Amino acid sequence: MANGGGGGSSSGGGGGGGSGLRMSSNIHANHLSLDASSSSSSSSSSSSSSSSSSVHEPKMDALIIPVTMEVPCDSRGQRMWWAFLASSMVTFFGGLFIILLWRTLKYLWTVCCHCGGKTKEAQKINNGSSQADGTLKPVDEKEEAVAAEVGWMTSVKDWAGVMISAQTLTGRVLVVLVFALSIGALVIYFIDSSNPIESCQNFYKDFTLQIDMAFNVFFLLYFGLRFIAANDKLWFWLEVNSVVDFFTVPPVFVSVYLNRSWLGLRFLRALRLIQFSEILQFLNILKTSNSIKLVNLLSIFISTWLTAAGFIHLVENSGDPWENFQNNQALTYWECVYLLMVTMSTVGYGDVYAKTTLGRLFMVFFILGGLAMFARYVPEIAALILNRNKFGGTFNKHGGRKHIVVCGHITLESVSNFLKDFLHKDRDDVNVEIVFLHNISPNLELEALFKRHFTQVEFYQGSVLNPHDLARVKIESADACLILANKYCADPDAEDASNIMRVISIKNYHPKIRIITQMLQYHNKAHLLNIPSWNWKEGDDAICLAELKLGFIAQSCLAQGLSTMLANLFSMRSFIKIEEDTWQKYYLEGVSNEMYTEYLSSAFVGLSFPTVCELCFVKLKLLMIAIEYKSANRESRILINPGNHLKIQEGTLGFFIASDAKEVKRAFFYCKACHDDITDPKRIKKCGCKRLEDEQPSTLSPKKKQRNGGMRNSPNSSPKLMRHDPLLIPGNDQIDNMDSNVKKYDSTGMFHWCAPKEIEKVILTRSEAAMTVLSGHVVVCIFGDVSSALIGLRNLVMPLRASNFHYHELKHIVFVGSIEYLKREWETLHNFPKVSILPGTPLSRADLRAVNINLCDMCVILSANQNNIDDTSLQDKECILASLNIKSMQFDDSIGVLQANSQGFTPPGMDRSSPDNSPVHGMLRQPSITTGVNIPIITELVNDTNVQFLDQDDDDDPDTELYLTQPFACGTAFAVSVLDSLMSATYFNDNILTLIRTLVTGGATPELEALIAEENALRGGYSTPQTLANRDRCRVAQLALLDGPFADLGDGGCYGDLFCKALKTYNMLCFGIYRLRDAHLSTPSQCTKRYVITNPPYEFELVPTDLIFCLMQFDHNAGQSRASLSHSSHSSQSSSKKSSSVHSIPSTANRQNRPKSRESRDKQKYVQEERL
Repeated sequence: MANGGGGGSSSGGGGGGGSGLRMSSNIHANHLSLDASSSSSSSSSSSSSSSSSSVHEPKMDALIIPVTMEVPCDSRGQRMWWAFLASSMVTFFGGLFIILLWRTLKYLWTVCCHCGGKTKEAQKINNGSSQADGTLKPVDEKEEAVAAEVGWMTSVKDWAGVMISAQTLTGRVLVVLVFALSIGALVIYFIDSSNPIESCQNFYKDFTLQIDMAFNVFFLLYFGLRFIAANDKLWFWLEVNSVVDFFTVPPVFVSVYLNRSWLGLRFLRALRLIQFSEILQFLNILKTSNSIKLVNLLSIFISTWLTAAGFIHLVENSGDPWENFQNNQALTYWECVYLLMVTMSTVGYGDVYAKTTLGRLFMVFFILGGLAMFARYVPEIAALILNRNKFGGTFNKHGGRKHIVVCGHITLESVSNFLKDFLHKDRDDVNVEIVFLHNISPNLELEALFKRHFTQVEFYQGSVLNPHDLARVKIESADACLILANKYCADPDAEDASNIMRVISIKNYHPKIRIITQMLQYHNKAHLLNIPSWNWKEGDDAICLAELKLGFIAQSCLAQGLSTMLANLFSMRSFIKIEEDTWQKYYLEGVSNEMYTEYLSSAFVGLSFPTVCELCFVKLKLLMIAIEYKSANRESRILINPGNHLKIQEGTLGFFIASDAKEVKRAFFYCKACHDDITDPKRIKKCGCKRLEDEQPSTLSPKKKQRNGGMRNSPNSSPKLMRHDPLLIPGNDQIDNMDSNVKKYDSTGMFHWCAPKEIEKVILTRSEAAMTVLSGHVVVCIFGDVSSALIGLRNLVMPLRASNFHYHELKHIVFVGSIEYLKREWETLHNFPKVSILPGTPLSRADLRAVNINLCDMCVILSANQNNIDDTSLQDKECILASLNIKSMQFDDSIGVLQANSQGFTPPGMDRSSPDNSPVHGMLRQPSITTGVNIPIITELVNDTNVQFLDQDDDDDPDTELYLTQPFACGTAFAVSVLDSLMSATYFNDNILTLIRTLVTGGATPELEALIAEENALRGGYSTPQTLANRDRCRVAQLALLDGPFADLGDGGCYGDLFCKALKTYNMLCFGIYRLRDAHLSTPSQCTKRYVITNPPYEFELVPTDLIFCLMQFDHNAGQSRASLSHSSHSSQSSSKKSSSVHSIPSTANRQNRPKSRESRDKQKYVQEERL
């Protein structure tokens, strides 16, 4: 046994200089032993039976003498690592040499052929005439053969390129398969790394070696395809993937030949991980830039980490060659992975470190690049992972709950205003989840707001222009999609274009989704009509902020304070109780009222509208102002105070003013049999009588009053109203006065119309304006220039030119501002009568005096430059300066000035016959205004906080909400922010927006919008019975209590008595009071400011100076006489301004032809008619 050991030792020493035995003591010798078959085959040709027994004898004592287990794979027993490495090096450098040699020969051949070609070309030119055509045929045949050869090679190259480019399904499968096999080869390396660096293996019995061989054969074929497809063979040879193949494929073939395995450089397969993101993109798994970037960073980091660990594993387990492999250490591959991680992170615990010189040299260079990579990649990877999941994911609907999607302009201000109104406690239980979708992640404040409402609000980062993001928020199952606009943007048209694109994207993804969007400019609403799936009948609505804002302001020109009352009605405000007897107490009691809808009880069937209104007000403590009317062809129309000619039947929808939704349910639950003797309205609840048990299915449940988009087209839900009033058809006097050759109204009959006028014909100079008798008019101070965005002045003029005004009742409108700006607006204004322009500036007192601003019914201050300033506190500087400038002006006796100029110059476009000072135009003004403080002004603001600068005598805190400030309560300030609540109001009840537009726009309809979209202007039409019937619309009136039929109630009377008397006697529906601010004081006050009280209770005490807001029927006969419009106190003014026109006849003739009762004359004497 000793001899056998010695023979093995000498054999090992002779073959490898003793290094084989010394290495076997440091590595596991049992992995270098031969199996029985290989041992017997190697000893049968050169040894006897005794030597054969010596070979088997060490196996018996393998555990005792491990050194004797070193059995060579051949008779010499030497290590063969150099053979594996040489195969890779020869392949790489040999191929590189061949490519360079080929390029050199090709270059030399090209140069030689180029010189020879020039000589032959010269000979051909010299001898061309002596050669026959037949001599050229061999040359042509040769060129054709070369061309055919080149074409064949190109086809093969193109085929190979397609196979590896992943452009086809076969190519994608091949690319994915190569990557998968590379990962498989890397896994085999991980398994073999637990074995010694070099070990003897039998290819036919080692399963992992067979699998690795199959993988590498495939890699070799794929390498050939890549080589054929490569345009530049040299660069291809130097690619990373090619280098990986050079050092991994040839050693496998060598291991089969030598029956031994060398772990070597097989770790280079980890470099294939760099292509992981490309593979996932081929499979359509990675779609977003963030996911692609994340996978790229991870794959580069991990592949570099694993490759470097493989090199350390190789050199540390092998040792340094110049040290005769004596300084090796046994490290597993995963220990090397750990070593590289602590090295890159600069932690360096020292428990594992490199001992070999090669390992340490590698670590010196690796720590520089590894540290840089770790410091750059790891934070970026962490940021992508953390941010990726925060607002990503998909919305999951909770059982039974609806959800809406809110997108567009998502900021802290817009979201807080929306949630404050949408989730208000006065609404019924809001069982709706709100999903916000925006492409920018929220800031900390907005995120905190979302967390406070986490039970009903979720935020997802994405864009509605991306169908993938729409699928994430389940837009197809959403109840509606709401799009918010940026009211303060510098370019309103661009903002509207963005919202229109959002609508297009959402409708393209799901055409049936209901969309409510905000629009800034009225003319941009026409683009929504171009979307095929846009259907306002199905609930799609566009809330035009410019249209409604200017409409609210126009209503204040007709009845000061109405804009504040309407804004409060359509906003959700909580009740704030004040014990002190101040004006804020009564104002806030009215602020808590909102607009609601409810289906009327069958107990009201057969009753007239005024009767139902009185019953609801007295018995139910509800104020009903309108009903929804649906014609036989399913067209719905909202009628405001339609009069006593309507008999209500089952299923009528009423519009109520109340403090919360629960109160409105009384109108649905009311039963005459059960509730007739009940005095407390809170006790009116659902009763158990047969009426409710046998309720018709056409009557909707009160729970559906808030959100029922299908109500418009429901075949059983339309109320049937019976009209018996002959006033619905124009009277004989109207028909007789119809002139088929004169166009007085637009084609719909809703607005006064005139032929288009050139702007030069309506321009006034300062001297002309000063000589003109301007009184009872509207002065519009507009700031703007040639570069300002248009604000759409047509929306301000249209309500003032509604056809339910008679021509002589129209207030003259004078614009004071830049002529360059007004020229841009004039195209939409040239069809309206009684409009004049004074070029100038609202800050010039001379211009203001020229237009008799002290005699105007209203002064409107607007600015088109508000959104071009970064500092929000300076956005309203022009409007504030103009307002303060007017209030500081002093005037002489207005009556004397008016009489002195009664025969003055009449400007173009102004009818001198109009009784401008008749009380029908506005509230009864003071006989003389000597200070600008008493001039009625309404100022538009962009920034709510700037309202504190309008009144210098108020004590409003800068942080006070707009609706609580004195200027807003008095109706002298208006901000577009109050319209934010219309988004949620429209969602819960799609009839609300229709009612608002009916109230403030003067009668704009979807048909009219379609007409304006075609021509961008109103079209004139001839007067017909149908168009004249459209004039029969309700109007707003301010009823004075100083004198007249209601004077007895003005001094200490009850508001409820006034309500009932006005409704029964004149069909006038009262809904609010415009009261002097200091009326509650016991001592007289010089303050002329008034504030709004909405829907006061029945027992509310009146004072003589109150003005009552009421809805009044259209008077068909008012246009027949100017005498009926004249007040006795203004008789001297009226007599000095008599002149006839097509709309008026002399008052004396009217007195003879149409006698009136005293009560009727008093009614028209003291009622100040205003257009609704």
